[in-house]
Amino acid sequence: MPYVNLQITKGATREQKAELVHDITQSLVRILGKKPEHTPIVIQEIEESDWGYAGLLTDDWKKTQASETGRG
Repeated sequence: MPYVNLQITKGATREQKAELVHDITQSLVRILGKKPEHTPIVIQEIEESDWGYAGLLTDDWKKTQASETGRG
């Protein structure tokens, strides 16, 4: 039985999460032949200030990207 733990930064809508669960489940069914009812998926939302990317906390990295493109 596969177990999927999907970690994302906060901000996804309920509809987006439902689509992720559906698509991941369907991929496991199609590729590995798994039964949907035996495929638990957990979505963990993490604050951007608790996630590091490119040597920075994600919220700081987004600020640098916005200022580099003139949006900040």
